[in-house]
Amino acid sequence: MRPITDVAADLGLHPEDLELYGPDKAKLSPAAITRLNDAPQGRLVLVTGINPTTGGEGKTTTSIGLTQALRRQGVKATAALREPSIGPVMGIKGGGTGGGGSQIHPAEQINLHFTGDLHAVTTANNLLSATIDNSMFHGNPHELDPRRITWRRCLDMNDRALRNIVVGMGGTTDGIPREEGFDITPASEVMAILSVASSLEDLQRRLASVIVGYTREIQPVCCRDLGVEVAMTALLRQALQPNLVQTTDGGPAFVHGGPFANIALGCNSLMATRAALATSEVTVTEAGFGSDLGAEKFFNIYSRIGGLRPEVAVIVATARALKQHGGVKPKELETENVGALRDGLVNLDAHIDNIQRHGLTPVVAVNRFPSDTDAEVAVILAHCAARSVRAAEADPFGGGGEACLALGEVVQDALTVGGQLRYLYELDQPLDAKIAAVAHDVYGAGRVVYQRQAKLTLRRMKRMGMEHLPVCIAKTQYSLSADPALRGRPTNHEFPVREVRPSAGAGFLVVIAGEIMTMPGLPKSPAATRFTLD
Repeated sequence: MRPITDVAADLGLHPEDLELYGPDKAKLSPAAITRLNDAPQGRLVLVTGINPTTGGEGKTTTSIGLTQALRRQGVKATAALREPSIGPVMGIKGGGTGGGGSQIHPAEQINLHFTGDLHAVTTANNLLSATIDNSMFHGNPHELDPRRITWRRCLDMNDRALRNIVVGMGGTTDGIPREEGFDITPASEVMAILSVASSLEDLQRRLASVIVGYTREIQPVCCRDLGVEVAMTALLRQALQPNLVQTTDGGPAFVHGGPFANIALGCNSLMATRAALATSEVTVTEAGFGSDLGAEKFFNIYSRIGGLRPEVAVIVATARALKQHGGVKPKELETENVGALRDGLVNLDAHIDNIQRHGLTPVVAVNRFPSDTDAEVAVILAHCAARSVRAAEADPFGGGGEACLALGEVVQDALTVGGQLRYLYELDQPLDAKIAAVAHDVYGAGRVVYQRQAKLTLRRMKRMGMEHLPVCIAKTQYSLSADPALRGRPTNHEFPVREVRPSAGAGFLVVIAGEIMTMPGLPKSPAATRFTLD
């Protein structure tokens, strides 16, 4: 690896702009962040995908490979990516630093403790939880109803046993017994706040606005009422600073923020994206899962909050995922099946339509796996050509940036056309109209069905003056619908809204649809059992 100071120099950054974490990674200094916020911005390319298989389709690997290819072609390009969560690293997904010839380094450190950002988020979140229970124990001066406390503890680990628990058990000195639960750290509102905060002052303001629960009269109690927003800000001060690392070929990559896209915002931090835009001609960033999740939130929430202007969206597609959408069982995905692949192309069409609906120029990246055949890849490329959509084959895992040069050329061509972001809904629309816009236009739903508690919460949000907020929908990543079994491009299905949670500090409402969980579990054979040390 190159010294991180040399990588920073490629961006016009000086040693005094960095806070070093060893020779291979660094955080931007507060002074550098302030300076870059006011600098002219380059062009923004978003990498998204179709609905994936359980193993993933290589979206992060493609993002890194595309960045490497652009740099080989003489473009000053930088990647801006999310930090991996330790939970999936130990679970079924594995690491989140790319793979093969397209990785970010030091990969092992980034996948584990890195610079401690996720630990800081966990600690700040749980400080607020401890303060809530302490306030209840000492007379409950804010009159919190223990049945209406909405703030949950968090942990950066897949642990199904912590989804629903009881705290305060024991003697009279051990707190007030009540039901409680844990979310995984990337699903915490604190992580979302870290990802959209524009400064330390903005971070504190957002933390103060967090709603922790309600009184018996259904009046909100906020973090500012408990008085720990300054302490939480202090815990997050260094975590707020973007991290600089490098790609396999020594190019710069900002890695910061890590909310999941199926249960949270799904985008890296605005600070990191702005830093990349200020120091590069082209910034390649990634939003989690398919365009129905990460990209939709990137457009309607993240870009709106941050004033970003994405122009091109790269849709990562694989033959294996398209075959699964065409009806092939997971164990048979490595066998050639052109017919099923053709049937599954409707899913790719839905994501192309979604990108065009939002005003961006789509590019399809056919991420080639070793089992893919020439016939299968040719069918995908021909389908895109018939739709007049730019497309290119890429093999970032097998060949790094060199194997993504065709994709780099196509993306540069798409940037000559550019795009103008269009929001799916306006903020002054009613909340149910915003939810319906996403459900109908992006998911293809026939109607939205609300459970009783969700209806009551929406009414409460209107009374509290929160109807102007955008909506962040949490659902399965495996289908355009809320049912993971519905593959392809389902239409006229019911979209079930089970719960609505206000994220007042982050600036949106979380709408939970279907059986999605905010605390994953480990699989029968977790990746943690296959670690080795050398």
